[in-house]
Amino acid sequence: MLETKSSSHTHTNTSTNTDTLAASVLSSSNPQEIYDVVVVGAGPIGLATAIGLRKRGIENVLVIDQTRAFRQVGQTLDLLPNGLQALKHLDPNAYEEVKKNGLGLLNPKQSNDKETVESAQKQQPPKASPQWVYKNLQGEIINSISLNFDDWFQDYGEGRVSISWYNLQTTLRQLLPQDLVKANHRCINVVNEPEKGCIRIDCVGDTRIEANPYAYWAEGQKDNDMQPQNSDIATQELETKSIRAKLVVAADGINSTVRKLLYTDTQHHDFAQPEYSGFAAIFCREIAEVPRGLWTKLEKDFFQDSPLVTITNDEISGNSVCINNIRIILFYRPTGELGYIIHLALPLDSLQGKSESSLIDLALQELEKAGFPDALKQLVRLSPAAKMQQRPYYIHRATISDSLQVSNPTGLNTEADPAKIQPAWSMGRIVLVGDAAHGMPPFMAQGANQGLEDALIVTTLIAKIAEENNWNDLQAIAKAFEKYECLRRPLMAYVQQATLKRSPHSSDKEWQEYTQQVYRRNYDQVIKAL
Repeated sequence: MLETKSSSHTHTNTSTNTDTLAASVLSSSNPQEIYDVVVVGAGPIGLATAIGLRKRGIENVLVIDQTRAFRQVGQTLDLLPNGLQALKHLDPNAYEEVKKNGLGLLNPKQSNDKETVESAQKQQPPKASPQWVYKNLQGEIINSISLNFDDWFQDYGEGRVSISWYNLQTTLRQLLPQDLVKANHRCINVVNEPEKGCIRIDCVGDTRIEANPYAYWAEGQKDNDMQPQNSDIATQELETKSIRAKLVVAADGINSTVRKLLYTDTQHHDFAQPEYSGFAAIFCREIAEVPRGLWTKLEKDFFQDSPLVTITNDEISGNSVCINNIRIILFYRPTGELGYIIHLALPLDSLQGKSESSLIDLALQELEKAGFPDALKQLVRLSPAAKMQQRPYYIHRATISDSLQVSNPTGLNTEADPAKIQPAWSMGRIVLVGDAAHGMPPFMAQGANQGLEDALIVTTLIAKIAEENNWNDLQAIAKAFEKYECLRRPLMAYVQQATLKRSPHSSDKEWQEYTQQVYRRNYDQVIKAL
């Protein structure tokens, strides 16, 4: 939990001997400057927050991250109208740079007379308006969504950009002075120092980072590159440091250290760590060679020149979507390799400890149970075991009512029921944003987009704190963060519900309601109301 006193006996409960580390930090710290804001987490949301603060005249900002070096990790993100509008309001220059560096999704390659379709073969030129198509098991179109920026702009007043997580991170990082973004700073403790009017962030560096089961997919990441969880790290291997800030913005992801420190040893301890959502992904990023006959079948029945296709057992005439539906997304990388992601509802223990080859067997078993066609099962059988990965999806629910049934199956309102108590997204000088506040599965592509909306609201409110010189007014700070939460939490509850139901596509009326709520808001009015 967050300590409220400045004391050399301060400690927290983490899995890496934090008691010893924190003591080491405190004994070796020297007095240093107090930043206006420290952002914990140098992912896109943390970087966008720092950019937005500097755009609003707050330059005494630092961004820290536990990664030892910025490297190519992460999946492709879809920045949709709400996220792009938020980014444009944060900083128009950042918006233009991200749009410029966004990746266009290529059409499938032309099939040919050779026995295999390989990555080096020619591709068809991109269509004017490539579509992401949703089809049933018979190859009939259920729905389609344009991937063209201009089509989205025409419909919603803002476009759509697909960009890799790393390229988005790099684009935003390059918009900040290099010395304001510090890698190899792993937060292990946060301590309130009221006599100094700040929060102290204790960090360690130069050590192996323990495995993070909640992290984004990392290309080529091997288990032996990571520190095993719950293992001891020799203190002498660590460089320790303390950083002080008037405000702390925690943008450190679904497995947020700051969130754990805020909630552990409090009445909100059940919400310190992410909850398994019940959904997971089994995926293969690259199948370099596909037999010509299979490729012809996939192209004829499913792709039909679309770069992305989702295949599900939804019924065309259905007006609802079963939460347990399995669906497979077929896609092409920009370089042309075929890949797939299977989204499905599974118990967590059915994934844990599975070998790569057993993931193939599990995927085939689930596709067979759901009646998927042989062509898709044949494709899965072709998956190189070394390329197979799995990822459970976790969530921080925006409303506790969503988890009441799980926490209290009887449905009775008891005073001892911790699920009745809503954990706040802030405490004192610390505020949670992005996945640290409300992480969720990626089915509606809203994780990064909602995080950018958080960044816009939080930077606007912090700018008002600075403008009115309320850095030492805890009541004004609390009021600002409460305003952020009151504005953002209801929308996040709606988005999370739509994400877990995966149903806004099930009817035109529901889709129109969703787009109105999520894509078409007037940000000028939102900001004016703050």
